[in-house]
Amino acid sequence: MSAELYTPARVRKASDGFIVVAVLWILSALAVLATIYAIYVANTAMALAANDDAVVAQGLISAGVELSAYQILSAPKDARPTRGRLALRMGRASVRGDFRAETARIDLNAAPKELLAGLFAVLGAQPEDAQQYAERIIGWRTAPASESRDGEASLYRQAGLDYGPRGAPFAHVAELWLVLGLPPALVERALPYLTVFSGRAEINIRDAAPEVVAALPGMSPDGLAAALASRAEPTQGAPSTPLGTTTEGGDAVRVRVRVDFDNGRRLAAEVVILVRDFGEDPFRVLSWIGDIDAPLPAPRQQTGLRR
Repeated sequence: MSAELYTPARVRKASDGFIVVAVLWILSALAVLATIYAIYVANTAMALAANDDAVVAQGLISAGVELSAYQILSAPKDARPTRGRLALRMGRASVRGDFRAETARIDLNAAPKELLAGLFAVLGAQPEDAQQYAERIIGWRTAPASESRDGEASLYRQAGLDYGPRGAPFAHVAELWLVLGLPPALVERALPYLTVFSGRAEINIRDAAPEVVAALPGMSPDGLAAALASRAEPTQGAPSTPLGTTTEGGDAVRVRVRVDFDNGRRLAAEVVILVRDFGEDPFRVLSWIGDIDAPLPAPRQQTGLRR
């Protein structure tokens, strides 16, 4: 009867093999950890760079807004520009922007029914439907004569909605999404031409988009062409200022600023300000919308107008 004896040499060979395997596992784990850490460092560096761009852009956008306010306030009040542009270069970024008085847009709280209906018709709605959409907007912003006879609210209840009309002025143009019966696609097309900051029933015919001018009651294709052509005339007189229009700008101004970095990144914002001739601050911000890494849409041109 024989038994295999484990000598010290055999024990050392077995333990040496185990140590080698353990070391290889440790090295593999360290390699994985090193890779993960490298990815983390790279992502952190990218995030910090992105945050740095956002911080710089915020400052540059603020500068663009302040420069726009300065351009407006530096002129006498009766001769202030209703629109303008700005461009500057600072560090590793270029800043471009423009400003335009809010009277270039249709005010949801002040516009008459005919102007609202005209806009919806220009944007593709049938005339009968456009009139109904305008009626619902008037109903949303109008206080009911009495709670017991609030016919507008009953329409919302009949439609199964768990809310009713505000019965007061629109607080934001986005409330248009809540107005009963308005098609979402039509609301989306209408928003670039609407405001709640103008406070005027009239629109500035020299600054308004062609779609807004075309929405004026009684505006014919020939009248629209003449009104748009008159913008190139240097005279301040108003040979083409039909009823419901003005050439005044008002105190509410929309500023659009875009920051283009040398690394290709682009940040933009759209800010509505109220310029003031009193107090310590020359203006007050009414609305600030920032689109990170998304350029502002180009100003709309006359395309596919329909009446």
